[in-house]
Amino acid sequence: MNPRRLLLVDGDPSVHEQLTGLLKRDDRHILTASDGVEAIDRLRESAFDLVVAGPDRNGFDELKLLRRALAVRPETRVIVTGSQDPVRAIAALRWGAYAYFHTPIPGSALADMAQQALDSSSWRDEIRLVSARPEWIALEVRAKLEAAERTTQFVREVEAGLPGGACENVAAAFRELLMNAVEHGGRLDPRKHIRVALIRSARAILVHIHDPGRGFSMDRLPHAAISNPADSPIHHVEVRAEQGQRPGGFGILMSRNMVDELRYNERGNEVLFIKYL
Repeated sequence: MNPRRLLLVDGDPSVHEQLTGLLKRDDRHILTASDGVEAIDRLRESAFDLVVAGPDRNGFDELKLLRRALAVRPETRVIVTGSQDPVRAIAALRWGAYAYFHTPIPGSALADMAQQALDSSSWRDEIRLVSARPEWIALEVRAKLEAAERTTQFVREVEAGLPGGACENVAAAFRELLMNAVEHGGRLDPRKHIRVALIRSARAILVHIHDPGRGFSMDRLPHAAISNPADSPIHHVEVRAEQGQRPGGFGILMSRNMVDELRYNERGNEVLFIKYL
């Protein structure tokens, strides 16, 4: 098997060293470029399976590099690294980035996303940006677990400026509920889409997720931890094992503990949560 080819672009040699240490594997061949011009020259010469595009020192910033890279090699997966800025994260998504991470780079999270990008076979239309205003973001997400992970990282970047642990609480609750929508509402059918909206006010963040499924009743969820009787806190684990379901079932319970309000519609295929600021 031919090794996977990775191109790391950044104006700081220490970042090259950090990323190489994070991403090096026996089945990968890693090259580096110190600026966008060098990176585009390398892309013109040959294809890369993944580009990690950071800022350089010559004014060729990471978003410009993203657009130029995809113009030269449209099939290339590009992970963008840059400043903590929701507007830039939104732009990266709109222009076709696989993911966006602000610096300092979270090592394990970027390494996991890089592996997912390399493993993905169809990703270009997994996430569609419907509304791009930072205070009102709307997305359509294919019913794929990989798309849910990418969308969660996007939400994490958009809300990175929240105080304390609010960002991670919002991102974690969002991930659990979106995974439920993808797995149970969308039935992991990539032809189906989940609709997502993130609305930011001066005092709260509202997140709405609408899946295409038939819904469910909160009174009939024996496979979920939220339905466990008081004297049997892991009863749902036994139910999931009997039904051949993967380990889990904690999503709704965890989400309820991480946000301030959690509401489902009557049908059970729409959920809204609120995190007060």
